[in-house]
Amino acid sequence: MWDVEFQRVVQRRRMHRNFSERPVAREVVERILRNALHAPSAGFSQGWAFLVFHGVDEVTRFWEVSWPPDQRRPDRRGVMAAPLVVVPLASKLAYLDRYAEPDKGWTDRDEARWPVPYWFIDTGFASLLMLLTVTDAGLGALFFGIGDAARVRDSFGIPADHDPIGAIAIGYPEPDEPSPSLRRGRRDLAEVVHVGRWGRVWS
Repeated sequence: MWDVEFQRVVQRRRMHRNFSERPVAREVVERILRNALHAPSAGFSQGWAFLVFHGVDEVTRFWEVSWPPDQRRPDRRGVMAAPLVVVPLASKLAYLDRYAEPDKGWTDRDEARWPVPYWFIDTGFASLLMLLTVTDAGLGALFFGIGDAARVRDSFGIPADHDPIGAIAIGYPEPDEPSPSLRRGRRDLAEVVHVGRWGRVWS
């Protein structure tokens, strides 16, 4: 039998776009980050890092760099009230180095050996664990693209071998309007699951 509480967390998780300025306790922040470390990663490479902006001063610095005032949309105000922002970073080099070790044996570190960029996939896994932990903690979150990633990299000293995949605003949710995209509805299993071969639907 499945875990009822876990099912509730999965079903309750959504993207929030309006937050209270109420602080998020440090122990909650640490739980969110520690759970991210349990994400799967190819070769246990763990090629991720997390740039954390916690509290009004640090979060304000993040917004000033990533979305300068003259570029801000009015509908961002609710998001910018969040007291915590985490920028997940993916390191391709960590994977190329890991798979050049003796137990893997790809000594040439050739990126072409990778059918897909697992450094982004694994960092996405870690991000999802943060989003689920946020929901379980009674908070809300929004994963969003960074407006000026190059400026964020330069301003906050992000190494060249780490790529920001986006950012996660986290805080206590306030009432907001759900995204209009949700009107599309959630796709049914029969639309997305193919059993044994393409076109044989789940039934």
